[in-house]
Amino acid sequence: MLDKFEIRVLRITGLLIIIFFFSILYVTGKRKVDVTECIPYDKAYAEPRVTKIDDKTYQVFAVAGMWTFEPSVINIPPGAEVDFFVTSKDVVHGFNIAERNVNMMAVYGGISKTTVKFPETGVYKITCHEYCGTGHQNMQAEVIVDYPKP
Repeated sequence: MLDKFEIRVLRITGLLIIIFFFSILYVTGKRKVDVTECIPYDKAYAEPRVTKIDDKTYQVFAVAGMWTFEPSVINIPPGAEVDFFVTSKDVVHGFNIAERNVNMMAVYGGISKTTVKFPETGVYKITCHEYCGTGHQNMQAEVIVDYPKP
């Protein structure tokens, strides 16, 4: 038989668990957190390119290698939604776009995928955040969001 103190502790614990889960759900919805997907490896993803699906949808197949990202410059229009498929051709690299809350790993033999919206014009820097050797600090690329030239 439980006494009053034990019942009170169980109620407080249950309330704290409910608050904890509600907080996680609230923050996930508020920050629009997107969990990176892992896709089975296919050599087709290892060829760097930017593919236009329609006026507002693009696919970027990014390949990280010592000490570069390919493609190094990605041009898209404002309001575009971009699916990033990231892999590595040698060691583990990072793929970070701080302004868009993108943080992925580029792993040899694996494909990471995430979807990002670029609502405003600007230059968004892509940096490697995983130490990959002596040229690591120079490993950068950029997404240029601008209206197409006529």
